[in-house]
Amino acid sequence: MPKRSSAISSSTPAESRAGESFADLLARVRACTVCAAHLPYPPRPILCASPTARLLIVGQAPGRRVHETGIPWNDPSGDQLRLWLGVTREIFYDETRIAIVPTGLCYPGTAKGGDLPPRPECAPLWHPQLRAAMPRIELTLLIGAYAQAYYLGDRRGRTLTDTVRAWRDFAPDVVPLPHPSPRNRMWMKRNPWFGAEVLPMLRDRVGSLLAAGDNGAAPHQ
Repeated sequence: MPKRSSAISSSTPAESRAGESFADLLARVRACTVCAAHLPYPPRPILCASPTARLLIVGQAPGRRVHETGIPWNDPSGDQLRLWLGVTREIFYDETRIAIVPTGLCYPGTAKGGDLPPRPECAPLWHPQLRAAMPRIELTLLIGAYAQAYYLGDRRGRTLTDTVRAWRDFAPDVVPLPHPSPRNRMWMKRNPWFGAEVLPMLRDRVGSLLAAGDNGAAPHQ
């Protein structure tokens, strides 16, 4: 297994099963009901993963629209994220190249007009097992404060902005990002360095990582 960055948690997957196939692991993940009593709808863990994936995207948790469709990042935030990465929908949803595993796998519900935090039971239970089963991951994108808190711990900054601004401290195999929600447009305007420094690096890194003949990358704009 390639050496994992010190920025990434190296928890032992205590629940993993010797000799289990990746398909069987995914079946267990998708059948999970650990948080059922705390969810507004029946559990529907949503992820895309493959043992051949080289890029891992870790976001917060599915929103209601994603819960309904079963397709991660199937919303305006996903459209913005694909623009940031410079990839087409076809490549974005090619699980043999890109794994998508949110901090919380099920839609947690809403309160006061916004989504609730990911359930705290989810990431410690499933992320170590999934990461151990995806040994080719070379780049992990940590999108939002919850993903950064779980993976970076006390290495993250005082605020999300501080963590993203310090991206060089986690490179080359980890990149912290803000959430690409349209509601974060003001954050983008207040932090022009993100578009000037982080996004060009991110596109180059993703493009190089996925390069294998025609990698489906969208033209840089």
